[in-house]
Amino acid sequence: MRFEGFATREEAGRELGRRLAAMHIVHPVVLALPRGGVPVAAEVAKALKAPLDLLLVRKIGVPWQPELAAAAVVDGERPDLVLNDDVMSMVGLHRDEIEDLMKVQLEEIERRRKLYLSGRTPEKIAGRSAIVVDDGIATGTTVRAALAALRRREPKRLILAVPVGSEMTVAELNSEVDDLVCLQRPSPFYAIGQFYADFHQVPDDEVIALMKAAATPS
Repeated sequence: MRFEGFATREEAGRELGRRLAAMHIVHPVVLALPRGGVPVAAEVAKALKAPLDLLLVRKIGVPWQPELAAAAVVDGERPDLVLNDDVMSMVGLHRDEIEDLMKVQLEEIERRRKLYLSGRTPEKIAGRSAIVVDDGIATGTTVRAALAALRRREPKRLILAVPVGSEMTVAELNSEVDDLVCLQRPSPFYAIGQFYADFHQVPDDEVIALMKAAATPS
């Protein structure tokens, strides 16, 4: 059976980087969704000669049904809380309860930022072209929260860039960004991993090494 997709995340990132470079984006900053988005975003940042940062997002689940997202918190110059009003109303959760739950997730975000970035200050977004990169989009739940939070930070241009995505989800997200670049929108779409020959779980040390390399002047 002929494989249609990418050999590795790095290959996908190089291809994505070429597509984005052709757009002549002004004052870009690349924001990776860890962990799988980091190898892709590192190649994009190289192609654009842009700074690379992480966009740390944590879902806030309903306490008695953790897989059901009532909100999400997104790291940055200041944390942003993105509420899912429909879920909150359905289960009877109030904002003050969400804010209590958020504190736990903020601690985890801070732990990860220290681990991956040694506490490096987040890149500023206001007035820049913010490019959100992941290794693919299936349901889009995480990236939707990330985009909503980033929009509040007043980027001049908000771009979502992925190698592969569900056609339906990509179409839904299109209205939430200024530009959307998705190299492949295959159908049927079952999982992101089916479009990579190597889709290993990206370990923490790989993320740390990529972020350290991106922060070191060449």
